[in-house]
Amino acid sequence: MNIRSEAADFLRSRRARITPEQVGLPTWGERRRVTGLRREEVALLAGVSVEYYVRLERGNLAGVSEAVLEAVSNALRLDEAERAHLYDLAHAASSRGRAARPVRGVVRPAVQWLLDSMDGTAAYVRNNRTDILATNALGRALYQPVLAMAGRPNVARYVFLDPSAPEFFVEWDRICYEATALLRSLAGENPYDHGLTELVGELSTRSDTFRRLWADHDVRLHRTGVKKFHHPVVGDLTLAYESLQVTADTGLRLNAYVAEPGTTSADAMRLLASWATEPHPQPALDPERS
Repeated sequence: MNIRSEAADFLRSRRARITPEQVGLPTWGERRRVTGLRREEVALLAGVSVEYYVRLERGNLAGVSEAVLEAVSNALRLDEAERAHLYDLAHAASSRGRAARPVRGVVRPAVQWLLDSMDGTAAYVRNNRTDILATNALGRALYQPVLAMAGRPNVARYVFLDPSAPEFFVEWDRICYEATALLRSLAGENPYDHGLTELVGELSTRSDTFRRLWADHDVRLHRTGVKKFHHPVVGDLTLAYESLQVTADTGLRLNAYVAEPGTTSADAMRLLASWATEPHPQPALDPERS
């Protein structure tokens, strides 16, 4: 990822969505030639010179202080994910040339034991490229369409490139947006990860939907929420999920899905758990598959 270009495009996109009225600036009824705030207005709100802000918006984030980043974040009304992304870009700009952090392709035995102990919960572990590295039995059953894809199972690649994805993910449009915003955040955290860059390039080349959403520069922290599935075996499911960092293993997250007790989704999950105990051909999560 080109850090300078990414930073410039990100700041411009955030500035374009904020109107003077939203931040209490008068317009005096003037006709404006720009969408959103002007650079000088952001500079005023952030308490920096216009020249300095122009430099930032050209992508020159190397050496920028935390106080300035916070001031710009406040001026542009960045949310938590956007602030984190701006800080990630500034950190990357200040450490140019640093080697990419290693991306894990397997989980430790204790992590697999933890997954296997989660009865009634569908769970899997992914890395910071959205590759699925390990599952428990119910997680494998729930994500069976994703795990059946050719090559290493990858959630983002499945969402945008597999023809079954719009049926499996009931709210596919929302899932596309969230997956793109997550990848943008991951790219800011891991700007020198060639595998992640190749994934973004592949999706940009092969998916019009991804290419359009990627151009918006939106970012997202994937922590908690609700997803709706149409599973090929048990039908419709509405599941709450939590995404937890595996703190001992940088870049790994454990995603766990549960149904609200007493609902039809809970009944469907019990049926899916029963189906998961029956013998079925299961694709191996081979760390060498790519």
